[in-house]
Amino acid sequence: MTEETPGFDEKPDVPSGATPEDAAETAESSEKEGSAAPAGDEAKIAGLTAQLDQVRTALNERTGDLQRLQAEYQNYRRRVERDRITVKEIATATLLTELLPVLDDIGRAREHGELVGGFKSVAESLETAAAKMGLQQFGKEGEPFDPTVHEALMHSYAPDVTETTCVAVLQPGYRIGERTIRPARVAVAEPQPGAAPAAAKEEKPADEESGGPEEGA
Repeated sequence: MTEETPGFDEKPDVPSGATPEDAAETAESSEKEGSAAPAGDEAKIAGLTAQLDQVRTALNERTGDLQRLQAEYQNYRRRVERDRITVKEIATATLLTELLPVLDDIGRAREHGELVGGFKSVAESLETAAAKMGLQQFGKEGEPFDPTVHEALMHSYAPDVTETTCVAVLQPGYRIGERTIRPARVAVAEPQPGAAPAAAKEEKPADEESGGPEEGA
C-alpha cells in the first residue's frame, strides 16, 4: 500500500493513458477558464455603464421638455391676464362713453344753478361712481392747445396770447388712465398776425437806455 507524500500540489485530473502533451493542454484550459471570469465582469460593467448613460440622456431630454412646457404655460398665463385686463378696460371705456352725455347735462345744470335737491344727490353719486371706475375730466381755460387731447371748435386771434391757447372749454374731455375717450372741445385763440412778441416789446435799444451815443465819441 502506497502512502501519499504530503507537500505536493494537486495535479489536474488527467485521463489514464494520456500523453504528457494532453496533460499540458488540460492545464492551459484550466488557466484560461480562470482568467475568463474577470473578462466577463468587465463586459457586464460596460453594459451597465451604457445603460446608465442612456438613462441620463433620456432624463436630460425629459427635463428639457418639462422646462419648455413650464415656460409655455407661464407665457400663456401672462397672455390670458393681459387679455383679461384689456377686455375689462374696453368694457369700462364703452360704458363710460355712453354716460358722457349725462355727465355733460349734469355739468350744464351745475353751471346754471339747477343742480339742487334730490337731483343733486343723484348726480353727485353718478359722478363719484364714474370716478371710481377711473374716469378723469380734463380741459381748462388758459392752457396751451394740444391737438392730441383738444379738439378746436372755434378759432380767433387775440393780442394777449403768445401761443395757441384754449380760451374757452365748450365740452370737457375725459380719459381713463392714459387713454383718452373724448378730447376736450375748446375755442382757441392765436397771437395777432404781425404782432411783435411781448418780450420783444419790453426790450429797448441800448442807445435809448443810455440816452443815445456819447458826443465826441
